[in-house]
Amino acid sequence: MTNVTQNLLKIRRRIQQTCDSCGRDPAEVHLLAVSKKHPAAAIRVAFEAGQKAFAENFVQEALGKQRQLQNLAIEWHFIGHIQSNKTREIATCFDWVHSIDRLKVAKKLSAHRPPEQTDLDVCLQVALADESGKSGVQPDRLADLASQVAALPRLRLRGLMCIPPASREPPRQRHWFARLASLRNELSQLGLGLDTLSMGMSNDLEAAIAEGSTLVRLGTAVFGPRPSGIDPAT
Repeated sequence: MTNVTQNLLKIRRRIQQTCDSCGRDPAEVHLLAVSKKHPAAAIRVAFEAGQKAFAENFVQEALGKQRQLQNLAIEWHFIGHIQSNKTREIATCFDWVHSIDRLKVAKKLSAHRPPEQTDLDVCLQVALADESGKSGVQPDRLADLASQVAALPRLRLRGLMCIPPASREPPRQRHWFARLASLRNELSQLGLGLDTLSMGMSNDLEAAIAEGSTLVRLGTAVFGPRPSGIDPAT
């Protein structure tokens, strides 16, 4: 568990150094610790080390951890594929949702968000490349979906999210992140004031920050390796 604290220090240095190199304010870039498949005890260590925002991919796994950590003021993000029959739990138990790609799901989240809670912050997941097994709205349908989601009550459309094709080459990484940033700018020109780009993971956060990421999603870099065979959202 002590490695988690050390890992967070290393990540913060990476973010600082990257921001320095591309002329950005490090305060503009927020770390989201992706805790799927890691125990509640590891989240508690990270929280005590100053990390407040955590993300999960699977609803039932997340709910169990939330019960164990209910005494901590954690900001919970949902970044996994959204099943229609899980929208009530997601709308009730999370502060952010990054993976909306269908109006049907957005409407259900809107309907299920309890009125006594603040509006649910949401991002639209964009499919930047034609890859089987990955969710996301196609870029040519993004503007219509964004306009419709922005009009729904109890939701606050904040920005866009992507899981780009895996690459170890920084120019290729930057290509996909620049594409998402461009799509965000196009939506802004339509009057949608989006302030969030959820992009960048353990192996490509430098490229994401260079292209304007405001929220990097890191799991392995924070908590160490996870079992193989789970979806690559971090």
